[in-house]
Amino acid sequence: MQKTTEPILISPSIIAGDLASFGTVAEGLDPAVVDLLHMDVMDGHFVPNLTFGPGYIAHLKRHCRIPLDVHLMIERPELSLEEYLSLEPWCVTIHYESTRFPVRLLSLIRNRGVKAGLAINPATPVESIADLLPCCDLVLIMSVDPGFYGQPFMETALPRIEKCAALIRGQNAAGTLIQVDGGIHRENISRVVRAGASVIVAGNAVFKGGDIHAAVRDLKKGALG
Repeated sequence: MQKTTEPILISPSIIAGDLASFGTVAEGLDPAVVDLLHMDVMDGHFVPNLTFGPGYIAHLKRHCRIPLDVHLMIERPELSLEEYLSLEPWCVTIHYESTRFPVRLLSLIRNRGVKAGLAINPATPVESIADLLPCCDLVLIMSVDPGFYGQPFMETALPRIEKCAALIRGQNAAGTLIQVDGGIHRENISRVVRAGASVIVAGNAVFKGGDIHAAVRDLKKGALG
């Protein structure tokens, strides 16, 4: 494993917090500490659970200085993509498994000045997205099955991250970031980073202690491990 040279960004997943009061929490977040906020949009079809949609995110954005990292775990994202792009987030990530039109959607996202992300589930071979890498600003490697909060980290994600990093180098897509989502905490973050990830989604590891800033700083320290 080789450590990434990219700066490590921590993207707390807000579904691990209290969604009802998160606007108040967001107002107190320091952009110098918290890099991104991860928005897990679930539709009850692509994944079994439901979370929130563009309306909730729009309201939250009014209270927030942190760039938004929108992860669409939804079927046929082409039907509602425009609603999320209108929010002007940092990134919109679609799932490879959720659409027949990944190139068109990734191009549409990029053309709006938003980072274009492509996520793959643990059962999807990393090689499946090799030809799509030039269209991506970010690849999200799921290290748990999507849609079920609180699952343990799948160790099989580590060689998948390494494989993705090798494909990015081979495709001359050096600017493409690798994000990893699921079960990441202080004890395993350094291995995830060494495998090639530079954007880390963290839920329980950020919110369980009650001090978001301290938890993010601790994860960043652990990433250097």
